[in-house]
Amino acid sequence: MDASEHGSHSSDIPVLIVGGGPVGLLMAHMLSRLGVKCMIIERYEKRLAAPKAHALSPRTLEICRQFDLDIKHFRQLGTRREDAYWVNFVTTLGGTYIASIPYERMDAEVLAETPLMIMNIPQPIFENLLAERIQKDGIEIRKPHSFVNCRQDGESVITTVEDRSTGSFYEICSRHVVACDGARSKVRECLGVSTEGESSYETMMTIHFEADLRSVVGTHLGMLHWFFNPSVSGFIIGYDLGGNQVLICNFDSKKHPIESWDEALCQKVVADAIGKPIPHKILSYRPWVLSRKVAESYCVGNVFLAGDAAHSFPPTGGLGLNSGLGDVHNLAYKLAAVHKNWANASLLETYESDRRHVAILNAQQSLKNGLKIFGLLKALGMTDQETISNNGTLCKLQMTAGRRNELLKEVEGQVEHFDNLGLHIGYVYGDNTIPVSASLYKPCYRIGGRIPHVWLKAAPNWKKTTELPPIDSSYVEELTLGEVQSKRYSTLDLCSYDAFTFITDSSSASQWSEKLQSLKGFLSETARTLKINHLAMSIDFDLVPGGRAAEWVKGLQLLEGAAVLIRPDQHILGNFEAATTVNVVFDCLAQHLGLF
Repeated sequence: MDASEHGSHSSDIPVLIVGGGPVGLLMAHMLSRLGVKCMIIERYEKRLAAPKAHALSPRTLEICRQFDLDIKHFRQLGTRREDAYWVNFVTTLGGTYIASIPYERMDAEVLAETPLMIMNIPQPIFENLLAERIQKDGIEIRKPHSFVNCRQDGESVITTVEDRSTGSFYEICSRHVVACDGARSKVRECLGVSTEGESSYETMMTIHFEADLRSVVGTHLGMLHWFFNPSVSGFIIGYDLGGNQVLICNFDSKKHPIESWDEALCQKVVADAIGKPIPHKILSYRPWVLSRKVAESYCVGNVFLAGDAAHSFPPTGGLGLNSGLGDVHNLAYKLAAVHKNWANASLLETYESDRRHVAILNAQQSLKNGLKIFGLLKALGMTDQETISNNGTLCKLQMTAGRRNELLKEVEGQVEHFDNLGLHIGYVYGDNTIPVSASLYKPCYRIGGRIPHVWLKAAPNWKKTTELPPIDSSYVEELTLGEVQSKRYSTLDLCSYDAFTFITDSSSASQWSEKLQSLKGFLSETARTLKINHLAMSIDFDLVPGGRAAEWVKGLQLLEGAAVLIRPDQHILGNFEAATTVNVVFDCLAQHLGLF
């Protein structure tokens, strides 16, 4: 909806979202699906066309699928798996090849841990897909309207907004505000929330360019191409090796001050990185500073920070955008619960306790990745001024057997940098331990963990009345037709975004059903609108044999008569033994919802 269509500038809305990037757009879509009216204000008429983030993690894709977004269509618009499988290390794109390591987990075996392997898609395309969806949702986006300040009055937040097209100001009254306005968040500044972390004094440059690189890379296809030579060091993100590329490099701001950068300098940098004379067109360029920051608080009263407004860290690891999308997945159902009166405001306090530790871990890992890649630069001699001054030295050094072995060892040390599966799907709310490795994932069947993935034979019964599209795994070429057909639905599909899910075995279903029926008597009249879907294994769903199926049943102790209660965001809320009374189940649910 165009800004000119909103009529009177004074508005009342349940939830105001500040920022129309991917985090704000997904937040709006989720709230719409949950039946909570919202509005977005976006400072810019048009978003930046240059690709920024490029990786949608398995967890992000699981979240998008839960909220009825078309993952198959996403994948069709993204980078082909065969083009994105590797991370290459080279002197220049067309120069000396050093080594390759896999880019994240795109092997077929990862489908035992997640139904949806990582996808690479330019952020502007992802944003456009979300924007198209929320237009269908009927959500109003006001552009170019920017946040000025806000004040809280009881349970309301009064936000002053500037219409930048006219210079006029107006107010929006909402019950809650969600700030998705980026690393330089005006909302965070207005709230006086400080951040912990630091800014690097290393200045980076992102250059968006167009070039057909297929003839240059040859058989060394890959999503990322790290190049190290005396003229320029950094990496190229091959969104589409036939055209759309981004180069990210560090540069000496004393030698090349930011104001000295122009298209001609960008042309030279890109040419030096490619290493072969091929046509290329500079589309845009922008400097930025490497930083790692996490907000000290994620909420002040009824105003919440999400995405880069709450945390920002280096792009080494691809954790930034995915962390932000995970933020709003956690927050959306909690806001809906409060607005629909089946939870008290104390539920919203768990947003910070759940998500802030995840951001701290991801920030630490991003910094760790940066330090490791700096170690590789050092191994290549790029920090040695004598080497840098001699354009031929690097390649000569690499040709000796000893030097090559040293380089290969350094490259092997980068594996964790490009495999963050444990961080993507293994975080456990309430567990503040630091994982030994970002790569290691172990299914978690305890409170706070994401319900582990196992393949289902068919869509669960609760979805029979609505259309749940099957997952399409045919893009994994090594899978047989039978394997593709057995990988269509996941245990994650058991969880509706607008309900708690109670899972039992068929042998204990009737006993637990009676307990759940009596549970309603404990709830207040308004809280009785709360939905709890009871699904019994062998009645409402069946697991595909093999893989982790037996482990899943054992981990949840379903054959011993146990039950598990899962939150709308697919994380476990409670595990109950067969003899558990209804009072215990109610206490678990009521404590989470703040009903005491």
